[in-house]
Amino acid sequence: MNGPAADSPVPGTARTLVAGVGNIFLGDDAFGVETVRRLAQEELPSSVQLTDVGVRGVHLAYELLDGWDTLVLVDVTARGGEPGALYLIDASAADDRGSGTEPAPLDGHRMTPDAVLALLDTLCAGTGAAPPRRILVVGCEPACLDEGIGLSPQVAAAVPDAVRMVAELVRQEAVV
Repeated sequence: MNGPAADSPVPGTARTLVAGVGNIFLGDDAFGVETVRRLAQEELPSSVQLTDVGVRGVHLAYELLDGWDTLVLVDVTARGGEPGALYLIDASAADDRGSGTEPAPLDGHRMTPDAVLALLDTLCAGTGAAPPRRILVVGCEPACLDEGIGLSPQVAAAVPDAVRMVAELVRQEAVV
């Protein structure tokens, strides 16, 4: 969507992948996809790449083997707050991702960000690749995840704030 190809990093800058996650046919689950779509209209550092992952979690795990310094996942995150509340979660340490004993399911349509990150840990261990140094999740409390197209008013109102939050994060990461 935006930014350099994975094999053309900008010297002296940290490479950041911003991934919008979600199913556009499940109401507020489209939050990540919509936020990344709007981020494409922003002026971002050239070391930032935006991608609409949608429900292709396995694809994202393999994409992360390409040597990203930072991953910013944008997704709905039910944490019990008010619908539309935004969260910034640092999931950089594998232990913080809930790496449990269950292997990550390989059903690409049902892979949550936690499952993607668990699969990434497994892929890195098997290939010798390094996971991103920082993994941040910008999450939004959903109001409705029922079948249907379109965000709830609360989540739609949170998208501009999420765009600003992600833009600030990637600008900070670009100079790390």
